[in-house]
Amino acid sequence: MERDSRKKKKLGSYPFVSVVFSITLALFVIGLFGLLLLHTNKLTSIIKENIEVQVYLKKDITDNQRIQVQQALSSKDYAAKNNDEVLIGFISKEEAAEQFIKETGEDFSEFLGENPLRDAYILKIAPAYQENEKLLTIKNDIEDMAGVFEVVYVESLVDSINQNLTKISLVLIGFAFVLLLAVVILINNTIKLALFSQRFLIRSMQLVGAKSGFIQKPFLLRATGHGVLAGLLASIVLFGLMNFANQKVDDLSNLQETDKILILFGGLLIVGGVIGFFSTYRAIKKYLRMSLDELY
Repeated sequence: MERDSRKKKKLGSYPFVSVVFSITLALFVIGLFGLLLLHTNKLTSIIKENIEVQVYLKKDITDNQRIQVQQALSSKDYAAKNNDEVLIGFISKEEAAEQFIKETGEDFSEFLGENPLRDAYILKIAPAYQENEKLLTIKNDIEDMAGVFEVVYVESLVDSINQNLTKISLVLIGFAFVLLLAVVILINNTIKLALFSQRFLIRSMQLVGAKSGFIQKPFLLRATGHGVLAGLLASIVLFGLMNFANQKVDDLSNLQETDKILILFGGLLIVGGVIGFFSTYRAIKKYLRMSLDELY
């Protein structure tokens, strides 16, 4: 008799470990995808920050004209800025010649008799002006400046980058939606199965006159706590995985923004708690409405 009692108690117990493990696994997957999105966004930002135009100056330009060109370029809305500082650089024809000789090992001045290269400004372009049509307008605008010989940018590269970034963004958004839906369904079904073993306890509490709110409260608190705990465990595993990846992949840490990663980890705790709460609420409502015959 005592053995039967222990067996019934075991069969009716709440599967704490399996519930937390299942929710942790689901949140780990969505957190891993979240890290992928953060890294992708940072990489996209870095790529856009390096889109530039090369402004070649006329050979007979004076120092005053060159300074005027720099000031004009710095005042343009399409000039990229970092902390209110315009991202513009100057390369003299002598520096360009030294760099060319260093990279190729050939000194063209020996057979040309002069340096054919030109002084140039390298101007970073703000992300809002990186479409091909806008870049063409920028090119024409700069070439109209006094002292400017030519403006060059890699048109095919810019077009390719914009197209690929658009495709990648659409794919990631679609995958994120499907993944989130799958995670919600997985956690919801896990909690439903866990509460299935508690259905007779719920009915017993109803029979002794307990109100719905009184019956639901301990289940909701426990489910919310399990969801938050699962979110914490998933965050710890992701943090360990991220540190391991940083050791194996050079410069990967440059794509990581600590504040956004902490927000992601906090989001996992909130998502775990919220999904745990509402999944449990729906499941208990279902068992509270069931007849005795439907419980078997």
